[in-house]
Parts: sequence; C-alpha cells; structure tokens
Amino acid sequence: MTLPILYTLRQCPYAIRARLGLRLAELDVEIRDISLKDKPAEMLTVTPKGTVPLLVLNNGDYIDESLNIMIWALSQHDPQNLLLSDNCHLFTDMINLIARNDCKYIAALEHYKANTRYHNPDVAIYRNLCRSFLDDLEARLNKHRFFMCDSPSVADYAILPFIRQFSHVERQWFRHAPYPRLQAWLEQHYQDPIFSKVMEKRPFWQPSSLIKSHHKEIV
Repeated sequence: MTLPILYTLRQCPYAIRARLGLRLAELDVEIRDISLKDKPAEMLTVTPKGTVPLLVLNNGDYIDESLNIMIWALSQHDPQNLLLSDNCHLFTDMINLIARNDCKYIAALEHYKANTRYHNPDVAIYRNLCRSFLDDLEARLNKHRFFMCDSPSVADYAILPFIRQFSHVERQWFRHAPYPRLQAWLEQHYQDPIFSKVMEKRPFWQPSSLIKSHHKEIV
C-alpha cells in the first residue's frame, strides 16, 4: 500500500510540529526532506503553494497546515491521549492556548528574531511581547508537569518548536531568564528519543537520486 508522503524541512518549526504529530500517532509515512531553493516538481504538482509541511494522503488529498496535520494524525491513532478527548474543558483550553501561540506569540517572535538579527533597538519590546506568553506557560508548569495537566498534550508538542526557536534567539538571555520550569520542560523534550528522531538529519529527497531516499519508515 502506498504511504502518505510528508514534504518537510528539518529546521522549520511548522515542519517539526507536523513530524512530531505523525510520530506521536505512530503512523507510517514517507519522509521527503526538501530544499526550498530546489522544490521538487512532485510537490508543486500537488499544490503550487510550495510551503512545508505538506502531507499528501493516499487518496490524493493533502494537508498543508502543521496543526491540521497533527490533529489528523492523532485522530487516526492517539495512544497517549494527547487530544485530551476525555476532557472537554481541557480540550477547549488547549485549543485556545495553541491559538494564542499561533496568532500572537509567533508574530511577536518573528519581530524579536528580526530585530535581534539586525541589532535594532526594539529587541526588548518584542522580547517582552513574547514573554507575556512565556509567563503564562511558566505559571502553568508551576501547577503541573505539562501545559495542560500532569501528562503531555497536543499543546506541548504544538508549541515546542516555537519555544525552542525563542531560546535560540538570545541564548545567554534565555539561559538566565526567570523560567526554570519552562527551561526544564524544554530540556525534557530535548532528551526525549521522539524529538531526537524527529530532528534526525536526512539528505534532500531527489526523485532521480541513485540512492533512493524514499524508503518507508516511521516518522
């Protein structure tokens, strides 16, 4: 049977999110790491949007939003109950937290990264905008081990790539920031074999390559 195909970019936080969802759902997929400078025609044939992640399903349908890929995958198989399907209240809170990450925090993070890169004086302004979200996460982790409860949820994995990205902008600042719980939470994910597997480096996929990189594997 033909496997679903995931077009991905190793360091893209949205692509990391998609790979995490597929691996946590324990689904078999074909991974195709691509170069944005040389996007494969097979990918552009599916949709000219040309962004990652892109999950192409067996029936020819596709999903090109990272959170939708996560939810689709875990709707197929959710062995850790990451969707919190048995708790409507927590599920609603979880979706709202992810929405805050995606709608407000990421926008501030993009400004923070850009201002730091170009040594603009507004760095602290955008760092503080990010911190309003991080303060909430730290408070949550003071109550329980993960963002929603004492077990991980989709929120932890959906937000993880963007906390990782924040921590890389000013590494020294983050190391000494007043976020001991969040720092420990991030380190816990780094030590998780699931994250290591998701971040594994692969050669770029090329359809005509002598060494075929389209072998079947679990994400």
